[in-house]
Amino acid sequence: MHNLEDVEEVDLHRVKKEPPSEDDSSRVHHRDVHGTHRNGHHRHRSRSTSPPPSHRPRDSRMSPPRRFGHDDFHEQRGDRRRNDRRRLDRRAERRRADDHWGRRTSSQSPNAEPKVKKEKEKPSLDPSGKLTEDTNTFRGVVIKYNEPPEARKPKKHWRFYPFKGETALPVLHLHRQSAFLLGRDRRVVDIPIDHPSCSKQHAALQFRLVEFTRADGRFGRRVRPYVIDLGSANGTHVNGQRIEAQRYIELFEKDVVKFGFSSREYVLLHDSSDTSALQEDEGVD
Repeated sequence: MHNLEDVEEVDLHRVKKEPPSEDDSSRVHHRDVHGTHRNGHHRHRSRSTSPPPSHRPRDSRMSPPRRFGHDDFHEQRGDRRRNDRRRLDRRAERRRADDHWGRRTSSQSPNAEPKVKKEKEKPSLDPSGKLTEDTNTFRGVVIKYNEPPEARKPKKHWRFYPFKGETALPVLHLHRQSAFLLGRDRRVVDIPIDHPSCSKQHAALQFRLVEFTRADGRFGRRVRPYVIDLGSANGTHVNGQRIEAQRYIELFEKDVVKFGFSSREYVLLHDSSDTSALQEDEGVD
């Protein structure tokens, strides 16, 4: 009698020696046929003899395997250094910001001069002319000047006596209206000034009703002439001095007014003034 282990070994040898069945031979033949069609001149498809990717030898040019412990140590040390730098930068920024909050740092001496704070730019309250653009337009031109509420026509006959060098020009009568606009734009001005250094709307002559104190101490009111520069480029001069723009300047008898760089001089007089020293021509209405 045979042992059970011997029987199993005999059966295994018998299985290995059994010829392939018809189904297996047909599958092999079918595989050979397809291999022939694919490769053309090869009858049987060759199998790759290269080992699987996991068993291929490592290229000598490739970097050695990473040692996680050593690299982690270097990365942690680099992170600590970067954190230290950030901490120092933040500390320096806080020190620089101490001046803003009024705290004195240890690096500042007690005798150090305090920094002067710059004043904020104040809003400009000058008239822009946008509010009166629709109501203060004449012949398609926006007028830069509006008369004040105290504007009045004068009872005294004021006059401008223009001179160009030694030559006297026609007299300008100023008592016929309460204000006169002067400039180069002849469409809107009352008294044209044709010199190229003058602005289109250069200045205005305004008669205003103002209060004054009499000799006995009582208050009274009278109409006085004023001149105002409308923000011209080259200014307005009274008795040789340039006046401030957008501000009324009171004029007195025998005052001399000039506009821009024009050589013409306008002498202010009235009907009661002594004009014997002047060459008076006919007035221009």
